[in-house]
Amino acid sequence: MTTPADQPSTAPGEVGALPHITAVVVAYGPEEWLERSVTAILASTGVVVDVVLVDNGGTEGRVDRLEHRDGVTVVRPGRNVGFATGCNLGVAASTTPYVALVNPDAIVEPDALAIQVEVATDPTVGLTTAGVRLADAPDRLNTAGGMIHYLGVSWAGWFDEPADQHTERVLVAAASGAALVCRREVWEALGGFCDDFFAYCEDADLSLRAWQRGWSVMFVPEAVVTHRYEFSRNPIKFFLLERNRVVMTLSCFSTRHLLLILPLLLALEVGTLAYAAKQGWLVEKLKAYVWLLRHLSWLRRRRRDVQSARVRPHRELADLFEEHLDPGNLDLPASVAPIDRVLAWYWRLIKRWI
Repeated sequence: MTTPADQPSTAPGEVGALPHITAVVVAYGPEEWLERSVTAILASTGVVVDVVLVDNGGTEGRVDRLEHRDGVTVVRPGRNVGFATGCNLGVAASTTPYVALVNPDAIVEPDALAIQVEVATDPTVGLTTAGVRLADAPDRLNTAGGMIHYLGVSWAGWFDEPADQHTERVLVAAASGAALVCRREVWEALGGFCDDFFAYCEDADLSLRAWQRGWSVMFVPEAVVTHRYEFSRNPIKFFLLERNRVVMTLSCFSTRHLLLILPLLLALEVGTLAYAAKQGWLVEKLKAYVWLLRHLSWLRRRRRDVQSARVRPHRELADLFEEHLDPGNLDLPASVAPIDRVLAWYWRLIKRWI
């Protein structure tokens, strides 16, 4: 794997003998772990670390209490701009050669950031993702990186699996936005997150674009981060998940890939509509369609920009995609099992032509 030709590698940025990194934390609502999260970041060893705290509102004074700490910079957009734009604003407010994204309900171990920085110095590595553990079961994984199905569905990989079964550094399809570290040059070359995503799928989208630009995404298990994970269910989340999944798929997949899976994509939409109606979020699914129709010109421009920036053929990325729909953090209906077997068979059939 080679570094993109238009992105020369740089020597690690250092302060004294230590690399300098900025950790961006996007805060929204009265997050109880926010102060613990920032305190843990500032206590990191092996790096000089700054924190940019993006206040999206509703934090009930928690950001105010952190604002005057040494090493903390607060950015106040004045409204809830979402996770994607919040991260972009936080990175833009810093100048260090390395950047990290850490969720406000995540606690980094003292050496976690330094370990990820060490991996990120490799010019072939674009993004690193930590070994994110479940706060209520710290010997088990929240995620070891994101999985992306060949139909565009993404999820937290290896959810609730024993952490001691995942101890090797391996390449993964996607980094988790809960604990991501990269070189600034990579972030800026990719343009950061897509602002229009607001939240959800932005890390999978960023990761696919990194792969397309010639970089890899590395899971770093010894960089341990504890995350107070909860799969929330609310109307806006279903809207964002469905909309962003479609945007990522239509932007990042090659034309050949899309044509080969087109019948299954249409079937997926029909099945999702039925499932949404049964679960009570059909309105949100329909709103996602309305948004996409109103933004067709934007979507065409984004697809053109993403595809024109790629330096790696899509066929070289075929092994990144999952053949099974198996999100450990979601309870899928039993009817999905036989469908999944057909989907897996079809992917094995067409994969060579992607």
